[in-house]
Amino acid sequence: MGYAGGEKINPTYYNLGKYSETIQIEYDPVKISYTELLHHFWDNHNYRLKSASRQYMSIIFYHNPKQKELAIQSLEEQEMRFNTKIVTEIIPFKNYYLAENYHQKFRLQQFKELKEHYTEIYPDFADLINSTAVARINGFIGGYGTCEQLKKEIDTYELTETLKKFLLEKICES
Repeated sequence: MGYAGGEKINPTYYNLGKYSETIQIEYDPVKISYTELLHHFWDNHNYRLKSASRQYMSIIFYHNPKQKELAIQSLEEQEMRFNTKIVTEIIPFKNYYLAENYHQKFRLQQFKELKEHYTEIYPDFADLINSTAVARINGFIGGYGTCEQLKKEIDTYELTETLKKFLLEKICES
């Protein structure tokens, strides 16, 4: 999690300036296309609701003219699909700053045992926030993903049996 879209150096949660909260995705275009990422973007947030502040606004940051073209095309497709005006902005990427540590993997940090477990595996906080396993667990806790998905993947997350049981109960019984 971080901040992008503004001009000042080193924004913070309480001093954002014109930045917005966002994520930065590094991806392998051989495995997933930019167009597929855009589909995930549209499917996973409410882009029709205008944000009360720039901090939480819906934005797609593009890195090159091709990404800009694809983003605009996908926005227009969504507007036609839902017959509504979409408030998502499409703007050039300038810079990205990581948010403060307490914002990183926020959902996971609410569960002491999970946080301590992964802190032991990843003593360097940068490694923890860059871990795919930690990101997936954080997502499941945040309500993204199904019980079936978790059951298929859980053995890949380096969890103890106790933590597997806890996570399955949390996700599958909610």
